[in-house]
Amino acid sequence: MTRMSHLVAKSFGLSIGPAFALLAWSAPATAALEKGACTVKKEADVPATMRDGTVLLSDIYRPQEPGEYPVLLMRLPYNKSDAQSVVYAKPADYASQCYIVVIQDVRGQYMSGGEFYPFRHEGKDGYDTVEWAAKLPGSNGKVGMYGFSYVGATQWLAATEKPPHLVAIAPAHTASDYYDGWSYEGGAFSLAFKRSWPVTSIAASAMRRFGDQGLLDSIQKGVSDLPALYRAKPLIDYLPGSRNGNLVAPYYRDWVAHDTWDAYWKQWSIRTRYPNVTVPALNFAGWYDVFMRGGVENFTGMREKAGSDVARKGQRLVIGPWVHLPWLRKVGEVDFGLEATNPIDQLHLAWFDYWLKGKANGVDSQKPVRLFVMGANKWREADNWPVEGTRFTPYYLSSRGQANTRFGNGALGTDKPEGAQPPDRYRYDPANPVQSAGGHSCCTSDVAPAGPYDQTKIEGRADVLVYQTQPLAADMEVTGPVQVVLYAASTARDTDFTAKLVDVHPDGKAYNLSNGIIRASSRESLERRVPITPGKVYEYKIDLWPTANLFRAGHRIALEISSSNFPHYDANPNTGAKHGTTTTVRIADQTILHDAAHPSRIVLPVMATPLQ
Repeated sequence: MTRMSHLVAKSFGLSIGPAFALLAWSAPATAALEKGACTVKKEADVPATMRDGTVLLSDIYRPQEPGEYPVLLMRLPYNKSDAQSVVYAKPADYASQCYIVVIQDVRGQYMSGGEFYPFRHEGKDGYDTVEWAAKLPGSNGKVGMYGFSYVGATQWLAATEKPPHLVAIAPAHTASDYYDGWSYEGGAFSLAFKRSWPVTSIAASAMRRFGDQGLLDSIQKGVSDLPALYRAKPLIDYLPGSRNGNLVAPYYRDWVAHDTWDAYWKQWSIRTRYPNVTVPALNFAGWYDVFMRGGVENFTGMREKAGSDVARKGQRLVIGPWVHLPWLRKVGEVDFGLEATNPIDQLHLAWFDYWLKGKANGVDSQKPVRLFVMGANKWREADNWPVEGTRFTPYYLSSRGQANTRFGNGALGTDKPEGAQPPDRYRYDPANPVQSAGGHSCCTSDVAPAGPYDQTKIEGRADVLVYQTQPLAADMEVTGPVQVVLYAASTARDTDFTAKLVDVHPDGKAYNLSNGIIRASSRESLERRVPITPGKVYEYKIDLWPTANLFRAGHRIALEISSSNFPHYDANPNTGAKHGTTTTVRIADQTILHDAAHPSRIVLPVMATPLQ
């Protein structure tokens, strides 16, 4: 692995070791990917010329036996020598299954020429690379693509260009839009991800070309002192205090400056281009992944709007209990058991054997949705999303005006409030935000951990409201999208409201399942910001993203409400100033209403028959 890859691994607390155990589509965990029938030879730094003359370099792993073979293509900004092997089997292992495997550094990264700018060139470069790969000696002309995170984006963006020889893709842990659910969520900036991603993953390669050691020093400092990086203001300046900050990630300023879903983001959006995609996709997602909602949306959007019948019918969705990486059975503080181990290589082989080799292996007859239900720690298969038998059930907030902390009197129940109830109040200070403690964050475990963690310390804060049910009399499965409808007022002209769904165990430990945020100025639309009137009550809809969890009898369902989750999201300064430009903050007094006229609630997708 490269030094930067080790830094990424370190940021997740990873130990880089042997290949992970794998799980077949409908069987218990099996051994790691075994050597196939083909012997393999590697060709390094093979050039491909793009339409504008830029040369991109690839490593090619070829079967040595005579014949024609389909191509598996990965295009990544993280160094082709690594090939995301922290998640996948090595390229040579795939090639031994009698595939030509091509691993390419994208434009401007590592060995490839040109200048890297996220998303800008991936559509056209992807098209050109697919067509080049289809014509390689020994190719049968059929190309499939795979990879996760940004490498999922290189697949979708290439697919929107309709390269004739692209047959199937397998995008994992990736988004449907690069504003909503990648850079921003509910109008709030995804701070932990957007400030850590360049320094831990992509900037070092480009900076080496400047011949300026100061640039590399800036990156190293950013990795070693991420808490300072997250707290630095103004938000728009990257690596503040460094003269090289804007050179390290010049695109970062564009991410902050374009704080609404405008033309800058729409030019790359996948969700608006499903009709352009004509190939089937095997979509992978993780309940605690930073892009989890995007994987679900790509699946449902393609089933409805894809540009061919084969693409509409050929969508598959697999969601496990994983964070962004690695995909292990233990996630955060919870061990989900043997069934949660990484299944991706075996599923890849079946998928590409079917689409690229024409093997009759049953891929076409499998149910399209496969979900890991936490709590039960088993897989559920379904024909649709949301799953058949889902009952969207509102649970209403109530209290005697003192829902602050887990020791307060906040409650959740299915009875709609009648008459008056005293509201709950708390003070949100951006200089002292609620610290992130798990969830679908990324990508630094020490300051913005992802996954399930005990929330009892968080729920001891005075600026966190906690509403919970009585202990459940029977098991209850919640599987599907989760939304909070909140009636609230603030003394600020702009502020945030956050929500978190929690499973409270009989021993008192409280593990987060899903979370979300809404920036008050984005309440009407992600395409524009509209300030609020201080003191006025507004209805806010907070998308907590989907989950799947079996609440066991004796457990409680809990909902946390606050105004910060830092540094998962940036802490709203409450000033109403242009996003990312201010260094000042103001305290806001927040009021949460839950009476007959203001029925604040969480809407849970309850399964008619829980998985046992």
